[in-house]
Amino acid sequence: MKAWLFQDTRQKQKVGDKCPWSVGWFEDGRKRSKKIGCRSMAEKFAQKIENQAEAGVLQTDSRKRWIKFREEWEAKIGAGMEPQTKRCTLDAIEHFERIIKPGHVQKVRAQTIDEYVSKRRIEKGKKADSRLSPATVNKELRHLRAVLRVAYEWGYLPKMPRIRMVKEPEKLIRYVTPEHFAAIYAACDAAERPQSDVYSAADWWRAFLVYLYMTGWRVNEPLALRWDDVSLDKATAITWHEDNKGKRDEVVPLHPVVVEHLRKLVDFGPMVFPWPHHERTLYVEFARIQQAAKDENGERIIDLPCREKHEHTDACHLYGFHDLRRAFATQNALRLNENALQALMRHKSYLTTKKYINMARQLDGAVEQLHVPEFLKTT
Repeated sequence: MKAWLFQDTRQKQKVGDKCPWSVGWFEDGRKRSKKIGCRSMAEKFAQKIENQAEAGVLQTDSRKRWIKFREEWEAKIGAGMEPQTKRCTLDAIEHFERIIKPGHVQKVRAQTIDEYVSKRRIEKGKKADSRLSPATVNKELRHLRAVLRVAYEWGYLPKMPRIRMVKEPEKLIRYVTPEHFAAIYAACDAAERPQSDVYSAADWWRAFLVYLYMTGWRVNEPLALRWDDVSLDKATAITWHEDNKGKRDEVVPLHPVVVEHLRKLVDFGPMVFPWPHHERTLYVEFARIQQAAKDENGERIIDLPCREKHEHTDACHLYGFHDLRRAFATQNALRLNENALQALMRHKSYLTTKKYINMARQLDGAVEQLHVPEFLKTT
């Protein structure tokens, strides 16, 4: 927070150089001021105000209650948010209020956030016998940080509290391997939905899965794709800002293999991938296809290990749609330059793309370069 010095211009006209100096600052979103005297004393007082604000010990006369701040935030900030972002932010606020029960905004300190984290992370997760994951806690902390930053900018917080993120285990990135993708592709004959007079459910699913696997699009994006936005001759598709996470309109090139699969779905409907069913059934159908993938001995091919400590379900051992996006990034990390991969993935931050690139590069050719003792070398 920055304090400033000023003089009453009307009084200065009357008394000249003897006009006292005042210090101004923002407090609880309101402009405050105090008449001090000489300039040197005003400068010292301004420095004191700034130091107190920086240390989070600025004493205020009027304190904004948390419930009033939340109402103001929802009216001015939350009203303009995307529905999904607003829902996640409100969820984080409600968990924070349930655990901390904040009274005044200015009392939220780093200790307050640490207390919230310590209590929140030992609560139950969605699955039986599980604790809340560090990733979930960190997601809530990111939303809370955005809310508290608004309180700080409005002058309700004397200092932005430090937020310590919970350390997340560095797990291996799970993605659909080429071998498993081939098995899933072959098992699409087990699909029963969607029904069409022009193409089979198997053709729909093969085109859908190839599209995800070879474009890196998020699952909701091709479901919103219209034939008006696709040019099979030019091999391009347009994703609009209202349909993608990046909130950007973009023309995306398509691989010939993707175009070949799309041609099988051309009909008189407006949507490329129509799904006239509940969204949940899309995931149910994808699970059935994976479970139908069998080897020559009749054993399930897609049976992924789950190392999490909770009661396992069938979903623990199957791929999700986002694993197809991760496959696109992983398989192409060393085939494309960094800018091209980020553009195709449409990552807002290069750091997200770099994670896949680094993982692919770390062990690329490393084993072949390892030192081998002479007596262990084979001829």
